[in-house]
Amino acid sequence: MKKLFSISGVLSALAAAPAWAQDGLEVIGRPVDGAMGFQPAATEIARRLQWLDGMILVIITLITLFVTGLMAWVIVRYNRKRNPEPASFTHNTSVEIAWTVIPIVVLVFIGAFSLPTLFHQQEIPEADVTIKATGYQWFWGYEYVDEGFAFDSYMIGAPATGGDNSLTPDTEQALVDAGYSREDFLLATDNAVVVPVGKTIVVQVTGADVIHAWTIPAFGVKQDAVPGRLAELWFTAEKEGIYFGQCSELCSIAHAYMPITVKVVSEEAYAEWLSGAKAEFAGTPQDFQVASN
Repeated sequence: MKKLFSISGVLSALAAAPAWAQDGLEVIGRPVDGAMGFQPAATEIARRLQWLDGMILVIITLITLFVTGLMAWVIVRYNRKRNPEPASFTHNTSVEIAWTVIPIVVLVFIGAFSLPTLFHQQEIPEADVTIKATGYQWFWGYEYVDEGFAFDSYMIGAPATGGDNSLTPDTEQALVDAGYSREDFLLATDNAVVVPVGKTIVVQVTGADVIHAWTIPAFGVKQDAVPGRLAELWFTAEKEGIYFGQCSELCSIAHAYMPITVKVVSEEAYAEWLSGAKAEFAGTPQDFQVASN
């Protein structure tokens, strides 16, 4: 039996840096100056949450208009000038029943839609890819649990990457070199989380020092990273692209400088990235072949 190494496979694996998955991807999940509302929903979870938010906003708006109108009517109809002799009754059974029953009905109606959405978010399915995210002051560490490698993810321009947390010419050039633009400053990281489109991703979240929070708005996920505890969230991204998030729990002086970058790619691109990532971060040559005579 002879053990043969595929030289071309090894070379391609070593050359395929994790940033490879950047090529050709659209930036979808990014905040926009002056814009209002949510980022485009990229998961079923986000779509449900956004619909629920819109539905509750309609209910709240109707209640606000009703109460405002009722107050205005009472002010006009029952002021001292128009009503010099106020009534002396102490209660009204019909009104009291109404203002008790109607809020109950409204809350039950909201709960009928919000509880299924909550259960959908909190019931963790079986994972196709499991990633452990650990929050540090002030960066994220990621471990691909089933693949045997891990890496740290720093904001491009952070002191740890040679920057000073400001958009200097050097930082802007670093963004360009990594395939980003100046608009991605404070959002882009040197190493991104890469996941395949259409697959169930389970992220185990914890903290190494203080409480952080792992958040991707376009996915509809947010989970506190608490030291000593391991929490989970899940998502299935429906569209390839680049999605940004931020640590969403105040974690001291550099809290604003620990963003999250997730790249959603095709299964083929993910397999190629995975091969390069193992070589890059675990030092494991890929495409090892065994042949026998």
